[in-house]
Amino acid sequence: MKVLVVDNCYKNYLPRPIRYNVGLGVPMTSIWTILQFIFFFGFLVFIHELGHLLVSKALGIEVEEFGFGYPPRMLKLFTWKGTEFTLNWIPFGGFVRPKGEDDAGEPGGILAAPKWKRFLVLAAGATMNFLFGILILIIMFSVAGGQDTSRIMVADVAPASPAFSAGLEAGDIITHVGTYEIDSFEAISSATSQFLDQEVELTYDRDGAIGSVTLVPRSNPPENQGAMGITIGYPVVSLPFGQSVAQAFDTFWLQVKTTLSLPANLIKGAISAEEARIVGIKGIYDMFNNAAQLDQSSPAVGLEGFPIYRLSMISMISIAIGITNLLPIPALDGGQIMFLIIEAITRKKIPDNVAIMINNIFFYALILLMVYITIQDFRNPILGP
Repeated sequence: MKVLVVDNCYKNYLPRPIRYNVGLGVPMTSIWTILQFIFFFGFLVFIHELGHLLVSKALGIEVEEFGFGYPPRMLKLFTWKGTEFTLNWIPFGGFVRPKGEDDAGEPGGILAAPKWKRFLVLAAGATMNFLFGILILIIMFSVAGGQDTSRIMVADVAPASPAFSAGLEAGDIITHVGTYEIDSFEAISSATSQFLDQEVELTYDRDGAIGSVTLVPRSNPPENQGAMGITIGYPVVSLPFGQSVAQAFDTFWLQVKTTLSLPANLIKGAISAEEARIVGIKGIYDMFNNAAQLDQSSPAVGLEGFPIYRLSMISMISIAIGITNLLPIPALDGGQIMFLIIEAITRKKIPDNVAIMINNIFFYALILLMVYITIQDFRNPILGP
């Protein structure tokens, strides 16, 4: 899916493409989930603006204001190195206001700086979002990045099944069926088939403690159940740091390619209009809420309490913020970079009145688009399959 959210570096509205598969049918509304969403969404915007601020300061470009939320201003929090930090009434965003936005002759201002400095400042916000998204991925892969394919784990136990009656639990590692050692899917399938409708001892490892149960595998189990009534998988294991980093960058690059290929795939019919649908803040919340539900109702076995679905969602949004900020659309960071490149190639400055007019047209067009999309989010919420 594409995501349209509000962000503001030099007063920009940012549409953010993102693909996300939603896994539950009805969103769970809770104050705690809403508070989490507000915090994490606000933090993603904050680190984006922080990138602009830090690089501006490092390059000697003065910043007059760093705003949490959008004007009108609620209050001034403090002043740091000539920059006012303010709290504003409209949430879900933030902005950086550099000196000299409209005056190229103002010393220390953004427009008076060399093009390479302006480029670095404009690219800094997206870079921060990329780095944060990759950092979250590294953490995820370090905790749950791989599978131990030499061990077979019980992922789920069907009610009223032989395994359920015997006391097997999700998370148990099956080590033996009878005298057969279990180290693969093929091994447990083959061993189980030797004892259909016969009593057999099954040995398991539960949190380091070895136990055993006796059960009778069924030759004719109910539909969608196996002989013992268990769903099996591989236990989740952490990856070494180096592998986690490599996997994180692979995932980052995959999202970049997937996002940029959305228009072409939509035209070719490779994805549906619903999959390529643009959503706003309400739609993003719906997806975050679905991720929270998955963390609570269907946690990965062995990762109970670890918010892997929410972290994945936060990482995807952060990376998507960076991608769309760099799109060459006027009023976005990428649009400003496009103007810089045009000026560098032609060696002619785009007239200020022309640049302002173009930016304003796209700025208000994106506002109208955001309003329309938000209405659609309420009329057609993301509920999952």
